[in-house]
Amino acid sequence: MEHPENNAEYKGLTVNSGVEQPSIINPYLKRNRFRRRVYTAAEMVEGIVKGDVTILSQAVTLVESVNPEHQAKAQEVIEKCLPYSGHSLRVGISGVPGAGKSTSIDMFGCHVLDTYGGKLAVLAIDPSSERSKGSILGDKTRMEKLSLRPEAFIRPSPTAGSLGGVARKTRETIILCEAAGYDKIFVETVGVGQSETACHSMVDFFLLIQLAGTGDELQGIKRGIMEIADGIVINKCDGNNVDKCHMAATHFRNALHFFPKSDSGWMPKVLCYSGFYGTGIKEVWDMIYEYFDFVKQNGYFDYRRNEQSKYWMYETINEQLRNSFYNNALIAQRLKMAEDSVLAGEQTSFAAAGQLLDMYFKHLGGK
Repeated sequence: MEHPENNAEYKGLTVNSGVEQPSIINPYLKRNRFRRRVYTAAEMVEGIVKGDVTILSQAVTLVESVNPEHQAKAQEVIEKCLPYSGHSLRVGISGVPGAGKSTSIDMFGCHVLDTYGGKLAVLAIDPSSERSKGSILGDKTRMEKLSLRPEAFIRPSPTAGSLGGVARKTRETIILCEAAGYDKIFVETVGVGQSETACHSMVDFFLLIQLAGTGDELQGIKRGIMEIADGIVINKCDGNNVDKCHMAATHFRNALHFFPKSDSGWMPKVLCYSGFYGTGIKEVWDMIYEYFDFVKQNGYFDYRRNEQSKYWMYETINEQLRNSFYNNALIAQRLKMAEDSVLAGEQTSFAAAGQLLDMYFKHLGGK
């Protein structure tokens, strides 16, 4: 830049040209310095077994990935972690949106760690948007106390289109957490209502959180999610809401009489508590541990674990068949034609689906 003050007519005035401005990029910074290290399957298993939270988080991300290469590696990690799993108490926590699931887990987790010790993993499932396909994954923000505990691992995950209140990969994530030494697992569902049966198939105790005024004895006839609950708790039993909560608890107890006796022989209990003030938490967990003692004595605990393993074998078969169908090159080519044919009214949806399936099986047979 030229300065007119440096001209001869301006005697006694000089303006230095200054120094060259340094680059905004640090010249000593190595570009690959902060690249995340890629672990092998054996290194991941070794880190998980040692309780390395960073490697555990990366392994969970690998399990949730839809990349075929990642899936193959994830299955290898899970298979090697299986001998170290199966030694935890799994508790599923569900309830309508706004029932206080995340706040309750914060209090539940602190109580369990303080009373029984050990390590706790919280798998919070967040609903994915049908439009944007994104998730907020903000459940951890309500777990202010628990998130500060070094012995607690909190992992939010998106449903990614899965029905049943949990993500498809949650069961595999449980195996990884158990291998990392977490002896207590909380699975928080999205809270979608009466169809959350998938969570029940991966936990030992299913806790349903309700609010006052959300049901009466008629809910016992409707079945749904109440039929699979091992315990029902009424949250927000504080202030002017105490009488309403106790009345709601009476309604739910009456509703439970409509259900047939469970295979475990356990009669679900209904309790009231306040997740915000932390009152009644001890009674809730006394009930849960009483259930564990009951089912371990009569052998139902191991029976249910075996039934769950069989259930998820068939679920995995169904998922793999579905993925194989849609990833087939021939089906991908003919799918749009079949869709246009249905929209044009040339054939029914059932006929189009039948033709595609016949085409798929013939293509498999011709290989």
